[in-house]
Amino acid sequence: MRAKGIGYDTGFERGGRFNRPFDPDLVRRELAVIRHDLHCTAVRLIGTDLDRIDFAAREAAALGLEVWFSPFPWDRRPEEILDQFADGAARAERLREGGAEVVFVTGAELSLFNHGFLPGDGIEERLANLLADRALIADLPARVNDFLARAAEVVRARFGGRITYASVPLERVDWTPFDIVSVDAHRSKEVAHQYRDGIRTLVASGKPVAITEFGVTPYRGAADLGARCGEIVEYEGEVPVRLKGAYVRDEEEQARYFRELLAVFSAEGVDAAFACTFACYGLVHRPDPAEDLDMASWGVVKVLENGTGETYPDVPWEPKAAFGALAECYAGP
Repeated sequence: MRAKGIGYDTGFERGGRFNRPFDPDLVRRELAVIRHDLHCTAVRLIGTDLDRIDFAAREAAALGLEVWFSPFPWDRRPEEILDQFADGAARAERLREGGAEVVFVTGAELSLFNHGFLPGDGIEERLANLLADRALIADLPARVNDFLARAAEVVRARFGGRITYASVPLERVDWTPFDIVSVDAHRSKEVAHQYRDGIRTLVASGKPVAITEFGVTPYRGAADLGARCGEIVEYEGEVPVRLKGAYVRDEEEQARYFRELLAVFSAEGVDAAFACTFACYGLVHRPDPAEDLDMASWGVVKVLENGTGETYPDVPWEPKAAFGALAECYAGP
């Protein structure tokens, strides 16, 4: 596998509030850990704020990481999304012209997170509508592909590097406007029997394939749920407060999932893969299992509610078993 990567959340703003702090020194330190200790060769920088992505991209490039510049529009309308992509593409091009290896990711799962593709005011309502009316799935690809063709034109007018889009299978993307086929590919028990064949089919398409998101959270049974494994948290407004039920923490299940999927990607000829994710700052680790929000966190590090870690005394987190598993896989040939 050419590019061994991880997703890095630069921050998502909702309701005037970001889900994580963005201290420049902390970002530099975390990106250095990603490069030197996780042995990543690429990082996918995700978020809603282009200034944050831009800063992190420059720091990542200075470390020699391949940068996947990945704006993540959320609750925006198509014209707003195009404006954000135009701005992001110009920033990514300046970085590329400076000598960095940059891929521009033209959004992610747009139909679920934004207006104009599916009925519903938010992602929860859109998903509920999909389940209630399966006919919506048949109409979705045309709307998605029409928009992506426009988005690709906007980006290519400002960016001279390779471009892609982080898709979900139900969007059935036409990859003609893109250089790389990219899919958020979570394995659940329902698709486990055909998961490898699905990856093989993607690779057979002829273009390089990237898995832009894969992973699970650290509790027993999470691997069976795949992309749904994080849905165990109760919120008050936008603030996570407690788990919905009783769960057993199992970091080894998360670590094993990474090892198994990376073995599939390597064997089937995937070009790039991005583990989901480095840290989830809004989901802190607590000793009480009922309040251990980290069990819903995709991060390979557990964010501490107070103080700093033991392994890295200058940061507010501690590596999980998945951190070691990922580092071991990425350090190999």
